Amino acid sequence: MRKGQVNVFILLLFFSLSSASDQRWRKAMMSAYNGSSSSSSMMMNRVGSSILFPVHGNVYPTGYYNVTINIGHPPKPYFLDLDTGSDLTWLQCNAPCVHCIEAPHPLYQPTNDLVACKDPLCAALHPPGDYKCESPDQCDYEVEYADGGSSLGVLVRDIFSLNYTNGIRLSPRLALGCGYDQIPGTSNHPLDGILGLGRGKSSIVSQLQSQGLVRNVVGHCLSGIGGGFLFFGDGVYDSSHVTWTPMSQEFTRYYSPGSAEFHFGGKATGIKNLIVIFDSGSSYTYLNSQAYQAVTVLLKKELSGRSLKEAPEDQTLPLCWKGQKPFRSVRDAKRYFKTVLSLAFTNSGRRKTQFELHPEAYLIISNKGNVCLGILNGTQVGLQNLNVIGDISMQDRMVIYDNEKQVIGWSPANCDNLPKFRSYM
Repeated sequence: MRKGQVNVFILLLFFSLSSASDQRWRKAMMSAYNGSSSSSSMMMNRVGSSILFPVHGNVYPTGYYNVTINIGHPPKPYFLDLDTGSDLTWLQCNAPCVHCIEAPHPLYQPTNDLVACKDPLCAALHPPGDYKCESPDQCDYEVEYADGGSSLGVLVRDIFSLNYTNGIRLSPRLALGCGYDQIPGTSNHPLDGILGLGRGKSSIVSQLQSQGLVRNVVGHCLSGIGGGFLFFGDGVYDSSHVTWTPMSQEFTRYYSPGSAEFHFGGKATGIKNLIVIFDSGSSYTYLNSQAYQAVTVLLKKELSGRSLKEAPEDQTLPLCWKGQKPFRSVRDAKRYFKTVLSLAFTNSGRRKTQFELHPEAYLIISNKGNVCLGILNGTQVGLQNLNVIGDISMQDRMVIYDNEKQVIGWSPANCDNLPKFRSYM
């Protein structure tokens, strides 16, 4: 990621099939590597079990969070960007690679276990009415992201080396994208690929659930000082301590609670019907032009008469302020920024559920010692009317996406340490 660039990793609903000649070429170039077909026994009692991953990275200055997953036989480590805004997990791969981006590990060497075009996982990657099988024995994909990045490749199956929190190891065979042609976006990251954690059938947690290995629940806890953890399954949290809101049945492609009303300092602003999605692939939070303008106007009004000055020379983010001396942390800036922002979800006409944004959830301190607003104008970067809750606003709380109960939840949490059960480490 280039410093100063905003980071949006929302899937843009673009998948396509290539020509038959391209498919034959790709198939001919696929490596004839054979991976193990072993998998964990379906008879194991996994109710309540979870799979836990340490998370690395931060909102600023790194600009993303990632996990390490071991894939292949023998297993090799890969750094994957967490993305609840898309379904497909893919690695840059040697099939051979037409165009790959700088990555921390050697390119993934694909198996010859191709996912067939008629496989339901392949069908799930393509919009209805745009699903043609010119080459039935393989599944081609193309995915584009909102920052202009893309990946073109073919679906294969390979072994994922995973561990339950109780220490039991498992080696399921899961489908992933072998991406042999990548175009970097404006928020390009030096990673091996993307870990798709969305709601669709092709996501890793959905595949694990279909094999009876874990409940279809994804959760993450991102630390404000960097790091945190990701988990699959429902064995990590106490549901009674979580604030829950239903997932939208209208905006089913994303983790969305539906529409929200924007509040500033506990008071309604009159800005309603904001379509909100949770996206761990976005470093910052994005509001549409109307809501963004309201935030900036209200904050500037609140800061009027105080000893902060706007710092347009600081290009870290669009809006930064300079104090009498450099800030060392958001805590130092909180004497100026005291307002709690919030999004109130209507919950289908029932009591409104509030997702609160304290200053730590919308401010960063730049490397120049200025305080900058981590809420950006989503309309300007092509999100149209979508409003994105990004990593900055999910720090220091556990955020849970329960695809079985169709609810999203959150609760304050200490994300600096993994949960205590770590017998597998």
